[in-house]
Amino acid sequence: MLETTRGESPAPTEPDEQPRGCLFALSQPPLMIFLGVIGFLLLMAAVHDLFLL
Repeated sequence: MLETTRGESPAPTEPDEQPRGCLFALSQPPLMIFLGVIGFLLLMAAVHDLFLL
């Protein structure tokens, strides 16, 4: 049986890291390239609708 005392807490296996949030996700190049392409396509569609139709 595992022996433990009440006063000791188990050592953490990994150092505490702050959770990664939305700003970390937006700093990833593939995601920003994807969002840029989608934004460009939406912009081109809007320009086409406004000025060429």
